[in-house]
Amino acid sequence: MLSDLEKQIVRELQAGLPLVDRPYLKIATKIGLSETELMDKIKEMIKRGIIRRFGAALRHQDLGFTANAMIVWDVPENAAARVGRLMAEFNEVTHCYQRPRLPGWPYTIFTVIHGHARQDCERVAQKIAQKTGITNYRLIYSTKELKKSSMKYFMD
Repeated sequence: MLSDLEKQIVRELQAGLPLVDRPYLKIATKIGLSETELMDKIKEMIKRGIIRRFGAALRHQDLGFTANAMIVWDVPENAAARVGRLMAEFNEVTHCYQRPRLPGWPYTIFTVIHGHARQDCERVAQKIAQKTGITNYRLIYSTKELKKSSMKYFMD
């Protein structure tokens, strides 16, 4: 069971950190705690398993990244783990997944990258292909972002 204070902390954290020098101080002040008290409470909630992860969701379009590509790769099953790790090591790769091979769809590794232009994405794909030796791939560009949101808890 969570206390009212813990629920309030969850509500504030899930709203996103304020873009200020000391975001936790701002949150703490809003809910009537010191920054140290808030940090101690967050650490306690992590230790108890109430908070399991913190994540950041950047709005890449706001940063000028307008070309977003999923690159699908035809990777042999026996090389998937090794090649997937190599692909995931690229700083430009934000997501890397293995999927089953399907009839008419030979691609088994999916990577996601963002660029300022399509040429940026194509250059990254070429670098990945060169490093991994995987040359059968396709870039699939997004045309519209339909939804980007996280779960919200304890909303009234």
